[in-house]
Amino acid sequence: MVKTQFLQSHSLFGGLSSEDIKAIRPLLKEESFPEGEYIVKQGEPGDRLYFIHQGTVEIVRECPSPQGPVSRRLMVLGPGDTFGEMELIDVQPRAASVKALKKVSALTLSNADMYQIYKNNLKAYTLIIMNIAREISRRLRETDILLGSSLYTTPRYPPAVGDACPR
Repeated sequence: MVKTQFLQSHSLFGGLSSEDIKAIRPLLKEESFPEGEYIVKQGEPGDRLYFIHQGTVEIVRECPSPQGPVSRRLMVLGPGDTFGEMELIDVQPRAASVKALKKVSALTLSNADMYQIYKNNLKAYTLIIMNIAREISRRLRETDILLGSSLYTTPRYPPAVGDACPR
């Protein structure tokens, strides 16, 4: 069982009181994924947010190329990190795949769970949405830095592992 202290230290629960977390805790589902397993796949419908408790995952995007699709690693996430936020906000198919690099223990919060939080505690819901927006903004800033730095370097063909998909 994940300790309340872990939840309180997680950025997406920032600003929530102990009572808020106590009310949200029953909505969280614990899931485990063995090393090498895909947790979500690019293009699938997304309906939940994942909080990594233990283990590591890689975020991978399939990119088209003349030789066929090529996988590009976007990032590696570990304990305390989150993925799946975008699908809760924009209700679009998964933008990338997530694969367990080491056995993963995660907590999930579904769209339906978020709706329950909205109905029962609008303040807590608003804080969670604000925290999701901050996380997405932080990642966008990191992407802007990478993109900006790539504008001043010679392009590599084919793109190196970790590069964004070519357009």
